[in-house]
Amino acid sequence: MDVPRPVFPKTLHEFQSMFAADAACQKYLAECHWPDGFMCPRCRYRSSYEIVKARRWQCTRCRYQVSLTAGTILHNTKTPLTVWFWAAYLMTTDKRGVSALLLERQLGVRRYETAWMLLHKLRQAMVNVARERLHGEVEVDEAWIGGAQAGLRGSRQLRGRKAALIVVAVEKRGRATGRARMAVIPDFRSGTLIAFLRQNVAPGSLVYTDALNSFAGLEEAGFRHVSRIQPTRAELHRGAKSAVPLSFAPRWSHSQLIMSTRFKKAMSRRRLGW
Repeated sequence: MDVPRPVFPKTLHEFQSMFAADAACQKYLAECHWPDGFMCPRCRYRSSYEIVKARRWQCTRCRYQVSLTAGTILHNTKTPLTVWFWAAYLMTTDKRGVSALLLERQLGVRRYETAWMLLHKLRQAMVNVARERLHGEVEVDEAWIGGAQAGLRGSRQLRGRKAALIVVAVEKRGRATGRARMAVIPDFRSGTLIAFLRQNVAPGSLVYTDALNSFAGLEEAGFRHVSRIQPTRAELHRGAKSAVPLSFAPRWSHSQLIMSTRFKKAMSRRRLGW
């Protein structure tokens, strides 16, 4: 059953006027939380008063306090609600997408990490838990996020590694990249990778991977599987044919486009864990 929502501003001017202060943002959250008016979750009484600084409402009968942000991405935040509201507005009204750097400049926040956190939590809140799994042709690959590290022997060494190990699945949509799924994983084991695929890719999908032995059990898990060894960049420059059928650019697969060197160096295990 859909919960009735209060009227949301339709223009930028209306948004500026409606959410000019934290108190106005709290009022909007209260109207979303209690569309039919306040009701104490403990005694069911309908009379209350607002504690603005604490972002809470208190029942006048039993004195029970209810947080407006409990159970949301706003809970215990020290960032003003006006900043949160503006971040959500900018993020959802710009079709091109908003970067953390742009958000930092637009909102005037002091730290880049604050802007990045706002975007990350808003994106998490937008994820549909019941979303449809990837299907059709899907390319899967694993990668390290966190940049190069000296003293390691090969890309499969786990001990002493500071970077985060991730797996990414990218769906083909015609000649363009479709939806993507990504997760931090603890190891390269077959059980780990297949569990990720079962959660994010529909059975019967055609899955393209590299020649890692851990992908050998995909057909037994219900997927159609094509394992291929991709030529190196130097070999591709010399005219070798790409083994990646999903690529709209000969030098890059879909997963490689997402796992570009700049992206890998910019991210860290700490940020991926948020």
